[in-house]
Amino acid sequence: MGDELVVVTVTYSPGPHLDRFLASLPHATERPVTVVMADNGSTDGSPEEALQRYPNTRLLRTGGNLGYGTAVNRAVSEYLRDADPSHDPEFFVVANPDVQWGPHSIDTLLEAAARWPRAGALGPLINDPDGTVYPSARHQPSIVRGGMHAVVGPFWKSNPWTAAYRQDREEPSERVVGWLSGACLLLRRSAFDDVSGFDERYFMYMEDVDLGDRLAKAGWQNVYVPSAEVLHHKGHSTGRDPARNLAAHHRSTYTFLADRYPRWWQAPLRGAFRGALAVRAGLVVRKSRRRKGH
Repeated sequence: MGDELVVVTVTYSPGPHLDRFLASLPHATERPVTVVMADNGSTDGSPEEALQRYPNTRLLRTGGNLGYGTAVNRAVSEYLRDADPSHDPEFFVVANPDVQWGPHSIDTLLEAAARWPRAGALGPLINDPDGTVYPSARHQPSIVRGGMHAVVGPFWKSNPWTAAYRQDREEPSERVVGWLSGACLLLRRSAFDDVSGFDERYFMYMEDVDLGDRLAKAGWQNVYVPSAEVLHHKGHSTGRDPARNLAAHHRSTYTFLADRYPRWWQAPLRGAFRGALAVRAGLVVRKSRRRKGH
């Protein structure tokens, strides 16, 4: 196995994105790579086709649509935690199948990991298809900053709380941040094991925020590495049912916030979170359905 790197991607009928993901991967690293497709119930045949076309792929059927974090944990357990200890892969990659790899992007992340020995997670600069840079490196959401971003962000895009939370006014630089987008991460195996991987209560959304928070609390760092670049097409699963996904986002946000304020005397705060998120979810879901003509 030696320098072999495991790349985990969670598939759910990924369509042509998966082929682009796999075809561009050799440009990202000079290391030999094994790609584990943790499949959450694809029906389009894409993972099976990839298995035939790319000899370095492996297909792990999770048995259903278990969610992103749970699928990643299954793949890590199957292909890393039970690996021969003499091989001991120090790092692995988790990435969405709608990512297109930039030249040397993974090797650049690995080089940064050598500079940051306490980095538990490292993330690249993520470009959107329209050429803009996605704010993939952010602060942890505080009550004020995160709350105002959640409440006014959908209606006032340029508000100062959203800009601060997303670090929109920061120049791209290699630095420690609160959390990194789960769309593409280089993870240190010992750090991931230290925090027991992704929290499987999150079906989708916020699992990367939660992971970044728990890594930091365990003494690890989340390091943004903008010299590594990928393109994220964002067409895998989030766009199929926007209303359903928006509702899931708000449920995950409540789980995250409630965990951070668990004491009995913080119950009114948790109630306020629940009420505000319910109102916001109702507004944005209705707006999404109107756009789709429902």
